Formats: sequence, C-alpha cells, structure tokens
Amino acid sequence: MTQSVKAAAIRSIGTNGSKGRRIWLEGQLPAKGGFTRGVHYQQKLDPARRLLTLVITDSGDKVVSGKTKGEREIPIIDILAKDVLAMFEGLTSVRVVVEKSRIHILPVASELRAQRRLARLQDKLASSAPLEIGGIASGIGILDLAAKEGIEAAGVASKLAFAVEIREDCAEHAELRNPAHDSETAMFNLPMQELFLADTFLQSKISEVDVLVAGPPCSGHSLPGRSKRGLTLPEDHPMVGHLIVSVVAAVARCNPVALVVENVTHYATAASASILRTSLNDLGYDVHEVELDASDWNLLEHRRRWALVAVTKGIAFSFDSLEKPVRRETRFGEIMDEVPPEASTWGRIDYLWNKLERDSAAGKGFAPTVVNADSPKLGTLNATLHKRQSTGMYIQHPTNPDLYRIPTVAEHARAKGIDPAIVAGTTQQFGHESLGQSVSKTAFVALFKLLGHCLKGARDAVTTPFMAPERIAA
Repeated sequence: MTQSVKAAAIRSIGTNGSKGRRIWLEGQLPAKGGFTRGVHYQQKLDPARRLLTLVITDSGDKVVSGKTKGEREIPIIDILAKDVLAMFEGLTSVRVVVEKSRIHILPVASELRAQRRLARLQDKLASSAPLEIGGIASGIGILDLAAKEGIEAAGVASKLAFAVEIREDCAEHAELRNPAHDSETAMFNLPMQELFLADTFLQSKISEVDVLVAGPPCSGHSLPGRSKRGLTLPEDHPMVGHLIVSVVAAVARCNPVALVVENVTHYATAASASILRTSLNDLGYDVHEVELDASDWNLLEHRRRWALVAVTKGIAFSFDSLEKPVRRETRFGEIMDEVPPEASTWGRIDYLWNKLERDSAAGKGFAPTVVNADSPKLGTLNATLHKRQSTGMYIQHPTNPDLYRIPTVAEHARAKGIDPAIVAGTTQQFGHESLGQSVSKTAFVALFKLLGHCLKGARDAVTTPFMAPERIAA
C-alpha cells in the first residue's frame, strides 16, 4: 500500500519583529517531503480554500535554507510574505501536511470546522431557514421536542433532521406520535456506536446539523443502577458505560454549532463528563453546566437533572438569563385523572407494608411513597413505576385508606410537563418506561429558548482562535 502523506503536524503562526507574522518549518517535517537545504520550490496559493502548497521544482523562485548542527543539515522554510499569510488571518496556528515533493499548509481542522458551522448558522439566520436538530438516544423524543419548541419560542425556525434510538418500539412511537417528527425526519433505529463509529456508509449520508441533543443512558450513573451491578465506575457498565465515546464521535461527524447533553446529576462527576468536556474544548466549544430542578418550573415531580450546553467559541451564553416562572403552590390534585372509587385499579398493597417491616428490621431504607390529591410534590417517577415496587409511588384511595393505585400514564406525563396526548393509549409498561426515561420537558424548553436567543445573537459573531499556544508544537 502506498502512503501519500509522509507527515502531518500543527505549527503556530509566529512573529518576526517588524517583518510581521511568519510560518516557520524546519527539520524532519519538511525533509520528509524532500525539502532539503538548497532545494528550489514554488508557492501555489488557493485563497478560496485557504490553502498554500509548496511544490519542489527546478524553476522555483524559493530556496530551502538551513543550518548545520554537528554533521547534520537541518532544512528551514521561513514564510513571511504578507499576501500569503493574509489567507490565515485570525488564526494562531496552521495544519502542515507533507507529501513527496509537496507541503500543504492550511487552517487547523478544528478551527476551520468552527468557522464553517458559525458561517452556516449565520446564513440560516439571515435567510430565516430552519435550524436543524439531531437527537441521540432519543427515546420517544421528549428532549428533541423540547429543543424544537424552545428554539422556536426564541423566534428561530427549527426542524428535527434525525433521531437515533436503539429501541424499535420507542422509535416507531416517536415517528407516529411526536410532533417534532415530520416526513423529512430520518430515524436511525440502531446503536449509536454502530452509526457514528462503524457505519461509514450511513455517516456519509448524514448532513451536519446546527443543534445536537443527547440523553445518554444513565444506567451506569444512577445510584440504583450502580448498586444493582456493583459497579466501581459508571463506565464499567457493560452495555452503556462507554457510550460517551459515541456522543463525541457524533459531535465530530455532525459539527453542530451547539450541543445539549442531559443526564442524572451524578453524571457531572463521572469520567464520561470529564472526557466530554475536554473533547468539546478541543473541538472549539465553550462548555456550560447547570442542574435543573423541575420544581423551579412548578412541576409536581421535583426532579433534578444535570445539563451541559456547549456552544461554538465566539457565541455568548450564560444561564443567568434562564427564564423561570413565578413560584406557586401546586397540588397533585391539579393533574390527577378522575379514577372512579370503585375502579379495579385500586387495591391493597399489604405485601409492600410487610416487606417494609422486613426491610426496616434489616436496616434497609426502602419504602413506598404515598401521595394524595393534597400532596405538594411527587417522588421521582421512574421507568419501573408500572412494576409496583417497594420504592414506587402510590396514590391513596380518597375514602378507603387501605386501597392504593399507581399513577396513570397521563398523570406521569403531566408531572413532567409533557402533553399526555403523546402517550395516550399506550400500555402502562411502555408509557411509564418511556416517560421515566424522559426529561422534565418544561424546564428544558426554557433551556432551549435561552439557547435559541443566544444563537440569534451570533448573527454577527466571529470565531476566535481557541488553541492555546502551549498545546502547539514549536
């Protein structure tokens, strides 16, 4: 196999006193392409592509200089011409790609990508074209819907370009019932790692999007999930612990101007979050993090979630402007369904009280949560609510204190600020599972509205160099 590229490196754009900016190449980097001391070459400029190519030729008007170190000749190429360096205005470094008899000099890929996505955003804002959203680990698409509604609440048109979801039932339900989906929304019903790490054919068919949203599975990060499997690290989970790698790969492929990731609050201190932060910084994003408490949006389920918002450097963003409604007292009765007192859904749960006694005697803290119409808040409504577990939530009968029922799917939806129509007619198992894995929608609509306003403000923004000099080889 013939390898055309002989070497590649990143080099800083320096200065040379009164002569201004310069690009300095020396040693093995130019020598790998045959640019040794005394060799003639010429410069070919392609301003449209911001590409400078040095080509070895006997008729070249440039000559490789050099210095001697012991018995070794060290080639040196010093590029000082202002008309040449004008192509790299605003950059602190360049990419150097060496082939036989040629050296290509062009912007660093991550900086170029950042400039491209910002230019794409500005073009869409100027033409009122919709911003495209991509969803990863979408479930039935509640986070995707929050993104669309929030961005549009900021006065910016949007559309869901694609959603990735491994569960076929969730994917099909989202396509049929979620208003964020339309006839042009692509559904990828396969593991995210298959799509973004392995399937180059499908990757080539996915266009870049403006906003990427992701809710990686929390099985390894939630305290019950870690305890159940005895995990030392969340990343040890055999099925989902590694998926942050796929999220980073998705960012690299889709090149969004902004990214939103949500998860349990413990995720913020996990290695996955550290990898994500560092990777996003390398790719040219500023990272912002917050804990969203659903009670701040007067939702009955007082659920706390960690959210990370990454925006392309050059775009101003702050959670200080996150809109929250006026706090008011709420009661479960406001969102309760009218379930007849004689309905078969009411029943005794003596077995749970007996288990509670055994758990208490064994020093275990497991206990059901009991609520009624006057309850000012609800416990966490999780994906296993339908199983009537010892840690579940139960509604007490209005007249018979010995009878209880679990929340209906519609009550679960309202508690999270989700329109019950999205899950109307589902089974209790599917309804509670899909909602338990979803976000408190009202809170995230507010977050995306804030993001939408910030993206609107980027209409005249410019990308700024972000690669720290100490990270560039001299």
